[in-house]
Amino acid sequence: MPDSQMSNTLLRIDFVSDVACPWCAVGLLSLEQALERTRGEVQAELYFQPFELNPQMPPEGEDAAEHLAKKYGLTEAELAGNRERIRERGAELGFTFATRKRVHNTFDAHRLLHWAGIEGKQLALKHALLRAYFTDGENVSDHDTLLRIAGGVGLSMERARAILGSDEYAGDVRLAEQFYLDHGIQGVPAVIIDQHHLISGGQPIEVFERALREIARSSVGPAL
Repeated sequence: MPDSQMSNTLLRIDFVSDVACPWCAVGLLSLEQALERTRGEVQAELYFQPFELNPQMPPEGEDAAEHLAKKYGLTEAELAGNRERIRERGAELGFTFATRKRVHNTFDAHRLLHWAGIEGKQLALKHALLRAYFTDGENVSDHDTLLRIAGGVGLSMERARAILGSDEYAGDVRLAEQFYLDHGIQGVPAVIIDQHHLISGGQPIEVFERALREIARSSVGPAL
């Protein structure tokens, strides 16, 4: 397909992820850099979809090392190795992973992300939440923290406060989470292009770049 035709192809990208998922941060940055490399060939609209790695996480959170050891059965040495691999991948993409002391519930962060999509600021909020969680070690279940982050990307703090003080968008988030679970998504990031092509995990830039070009050349109808 000629480049002029490819540039007219608008791809829908659903990025299923959690704020508390380090490989989601890696995957997002890789995808964005792939989109930059294919600028002029591929146009895309990005939608963030909710997924909770720890939906039963209590409000006070849990010690990060203890939680990961218990959940994945990893030794201290294995955890340290995983952290280093993630840190290196992040550094290659310009993202800083600091050592987290606690993991936190992310449901309210997903509610704000749903609202931010309506306001056209979803990408900015997603990046801000990932930085807050992984770089700054903040508690993204804390409402004051979420209000500050929302305000920092230009969202109305008054509106954000009203959302957090109610159950607004809770049903939308749960419905979306269940949709992807019902369609076989068990781990994130899950990058779904044109509701048909699934790319799993925090893949390198080149994997996303190749997939974007191939899909733009031969788009098929939605199946998911």
